[in-house]
Amino acid sequence: MRNGAFVLLSALLGCVGCVSQVVDFRETVAESKRAVFPSLVYIRVITEDRADGKLEKVQASGSGVIITEDGEMLTNHHVVDRASRIRCQLTDGSMYDAKLVGKDKDLDIALLRLEAPSGTLFKAASLSTRHLDIGEVVLAMGAPWGLARSVSMGIISCNDRYLEDAGDYTLWYQTDAAISPGNSGGPLVDTLGEVVGLNARGNMMGAQGFTIPSPIILELLPNLRKHGDAHWGWLGITWQPLKDFERDTSFSAEEGVIVASTDPQGPARAAGLEPNDRVVAIDGVPVTAVFREDIPALNRALALREWGAPVKFDYIRDGARRSVSIAPKSKGDVEGREVEFKRWGFTAKDINRFDTPELAFFAPDGGVFISSVSWDGNADNAGMKRYDIVRKWDGREVKSVAELQGVYDEAMKRLEERSQVGVELLRKGMPQRVIINYRHDPDKEDDE
Repeated sequence: MRNGAFVLLSALLGCVGCVSQVVDFRETVAESKRAVFPSLVYIRVITEDRADGKLEKVQASGSGVIITEDGEMLTNHHVVDRASRIRCQLTDGSMYDAKLVGKDKDLDIALLRLEAPSGTLFKAASLSTRHLDIGEVVLAMGAPWGLARSVSMGIISCNDRYLEDAGDYTLWYQTDAAISPGNSGGPLVDTLGEVVGLNARGNMMGAQGFTIPSPIILELLPNLRKHGDAHWGWLGITWQPLKDFERDTSFSAEEGVIVASTDPQGPARAAGLEPNDRVVAIDGVPVTAVFREDIPALNRALALREWGAPVKFDYIRDGARRSVSIAPKSKGDVEGREVEFKRWGFTAKDINRFDTPELAFFAPDGGVFISSVSWDGNADNAGMKRYDIVRKWDGREVKSVAELQGVYDEAMKRLEERSQVGVELLRKGMPQRVIINYRHDPDKEDDE
C-alpha cells in the first residue's frame, strides 16, 4: 500500500510538473508565432499558362515571408513562375504589388520586393543559420487552399532528407506540420521565433511536407540580389557516393567520391575526367561522399565557384593519383523562354540539357521542341505532338526558338500566297514528316 501511495504521489507530482511545462510550452509557441506572423504574406498571382498551345491568364495563390524592413520577401519559384502580376496581402490587411528581384528553379526559391511608398517599413522575420535536429517542434505558416493566415504545428521528422528529383543542391527538412497546396513559399518557424526554412513541397492531405533549410537559402541570397538568379556554375559531372544503397553499389575505398558520368559537352569531359575516377581532393582540400546525402553539398559548393576560375581535382585512376584543373562555365537558364505560335497552334522552347535532358540526348547540339499543342488547332490536325523536335520547317533548318520565330513572322506575311508546308520532326529519336495547313485562323469561328 505504501508503495502504491508513493507511486500515486509521484505521478501526481509529475503531472503538476507536466501541466507547468505545457503552459510554458504554449507560451513558447505563442511567442514564436508572434515573432514571425506579422511577416507572413498571402500571395495571389496572375500567370501566363500555355499548356494548351495558346496563351491564357490563370490566377493562383501561395505564401511568402518578409525578410527585410524595406520589403524584401521570399517565396517559391513555382509560386511566381511566369507571373505577370504579383499581389500580396499582409496579416494586418494591407495590400501591395510585388516585383521579382531574383529566382532559381533548381532550389525553388524566389526573392521579391514589395512595392510600397518610400519610407515604408515592414516587420521582418529572421532567417536562422542553424541546422535543426530531428524532433524539434516547428510551425508551418502560410495560406493552404488559399486560406490566409494559417498556422500548423509539428516536428522535424527528418533533417537531411534526400529527394531524388530535387536533390542537386540541397537536402530537405521533412516535417509532419501540415503543408498543403497554398503553403508553398511560407515560412517554417522554430520555437526561437526564427524562420528555419521555406515550405516548398506538401501533399493534398498535409501529412508530410518538405522545407528548404534557411542556411541554404542564405548562401543563395547574395547572388539573387546581384544577378537575379543563383548564378550556378557548371562542370558537367554527376557524382556517385562510396556506398550507394539505391543502386546496390559499394566501393572499397574509405575516402573520395566517384565520378558517375561526365556530360559530353561539359568542361569535365573536355579536361579528361572519366567515369569511375575517384576524386579525393578539390583545390587541395580532402573530399569524401560516403552516402548520397553527402552529394548535394558537394554540388552546391562547386556550382557556386566563380565562372572561368580553374578548380584543381586530385583523383585516383587505376591506382595512380593524378590531378586536373577544370574551369566551371555558366549553367545558363534552366528553363528557357516559351514562345506561342498562335496560327500554327503550338508553343515551343529551346532544348536545354538541364530542363529537358531526354530531348538533349537526341539533339546534343541544341534545337527547338514543341512544348504544348492547342487542341484541335492546326498543329494538332497535322499530327504534331508535344516534345516533337522541329528540325526543318518548309525546308529551312531550325536550331532555336528565335529562328523559328523568324520563319513564323515571314509565313504570316505570306498567308495569302501559301499556308501549307512540310515540317521535319524528330519524335523519340525517330524522323517524322508532316504537312501542316494553317489556313484556319484560331481567332475566328470559320476558316478563311
